[in-house]
This record gives sequence, C-alpha cells and structure tokens, in this order.
Amino acid sequence: MKKLIVTAFIGIGFLGFSQNLKSESNVREKDKTLLVKTDHAELEAKKKAAEEKAKLPKPYDPKADAEKDIQALIGKAKKANKNIIIQAGGNWCIWCLRFNQYVQTTPELKNIVDKNYEYYHLNYSPDNKNEKTFAKYGNPGEKFGYPVFIILDKNGKTLHIQQSDVLEEGKGYSLEKVKEFFNKWTPTKS
Repeated sequence: MKKLIVTAFIGIGFLGFSQNLKSESNVREKDKTLLVKTDHAELEAKKKAAEEKAKLPKPYDPKADAEKDIQALIGKAKKANKNIIIQAGGNWCIWCLRFNQYVQTTPELKNIVDKNYEYYHLNYSPDNKNEKTFAKYGNPGEKFGYPVFIILDKNGKTLHIQQSDVLEEGKGYSLEKVKEFFNKWTPTKS
C-alpha cells in the first residue's frame, strides 16, 4: 500500500512538473513574440520620427558664431525694446524641430514671439557644441536636455531658463502652456 501511495504521489508530482515546464516554455515563446513585436514597433516609431524630422525646417546653424549672433540680437533687442529667446538644441533633435515648427505655424504663438522677442536657435551638435556660450548660461542642456530655452532681457541679462518637457502634450506641445511661457517673459512682464 505504501508503494502504491508513493508511486501515485511521484506520478502526480511528475505530471504537475511536466505541465509546469510546458507552460513555462509557452510563456517563453510568448515573451519572444512580444520582444519581436516591441522591436518592430520601436523600428516603426523610429522610421516615422526620421520621416517627420526630414520634413521639418532645420533652424540650427552649426557654422554660426553664437557669441557674435547673440551680441547682435542684444543690439536689436535694445532698439526694439524686446527680450531674447534662445532655443538651444540642434537639427538632430526632433523635439527641437517640432517646437520651432509649432511656433512658426501657430499664428497666436508667432504673433507673441514676433511682437516681444528676438529669437535665436543656439546650436548644440558634434559639429559645434558652442561650449563657451553654453557655459555662460550654466550649461542648461546638460541639466534639462533639449530643447532648452534661455530668456534674456534686452541688455543680455539672463532672466529665466526653461526646460521644454513641461510644455509638452502628447507628441507635441500644449498651446496653453507655451503661450503662458511666452507671455510670462515678455519685456513688460519680466
């Protein structure tokens, strides 16, 4: 009788163990399938981002002399009583290109910018990292990523540094948040 009970116990244990192996192998196959789907989805997303990036204007000039350009903007800003927005980033950065395109194609935002600011795209890329210029503003890209915005008054004094992720909404930017940001730093309010 003991042999029968032990044999039955071993048999049931073996059956349970073999079922567990089957379900683990099924899980592993599902995991592999999920990984392939994820890789495919990631590749598709990268492809769409590359297509989008190719269509967007490229406002950053790696060959520009940022120091000279910003000094010229300070002169213009003084004459026009405007502040300066420096959008730091590069043509490699989809979020930088999206922001530029959003501002340029949204009349409400473009009007606020044109009326109150001199706008400059400060390049950061392997071709030209503009290290001296970035150091002047505390290297905000290292802290916040890109794009990052540096607001100067008409005399070139730093008023504010703004990270961009707080202005995002979905795969773009929030009209209300961007408008609030621009309006907060106009010459009359800063």
